[in-house]
Amino acid sequence: MILLLGGRPVRREDKKKSFKKGYYKTHACNETFHCKHCGRIVGPLGAGSDHRNHCPNCLFSQHVDVEPGDRASDCGGAMEPIAVWVRRNGEWAIIHRCQICGALSSNRIAADDNPMTLTSLAMKPISSPPFPLERLEEMTRLMGGDGRLKW
Repeated sequence: MILLLGGRPVRREDKKKSFKKGYYKTHACNETFHCKHCGRIVGPLGAGSDHRNHCPNCLFSQHVDVEPGDRASDCGGAMEPIAVWVRRNGEWAIIHRCQICGALSSNRIAADDNPMTLTSLAMKPISSPPFPLERLEEMTRLMGGDGRLKW
């Protein structure tokens, strides 16, 4: 998409702010942005840190970094939240996958992230296992168990 600025076309590359490599690793991201997925206006406040990197409503992000904080990616694709994982210290993080190039990244959850969206993301593998639930007892028996569920 080409925007017009003062009557002349502006490409995405020209719009990028040019900061020294790694600038965002040491400086707060105080920018407000529109979520490319749900359209919400997302501000820096409420994240619980100085680095807002995804929408607290739908958890989507944007592919802007090659390495965290470098803003070196020219892709710009929407980063879909595909999973959550728990770090060694017990903190949750979101795994994002770029819908254009397939790049994966991990981002800490934010203090104001939608808890229902996070829980839904965490429950995805449980609600859609790669095997039929009806065969769980049979599979347990095949693995050497007695096949009975002991709840």
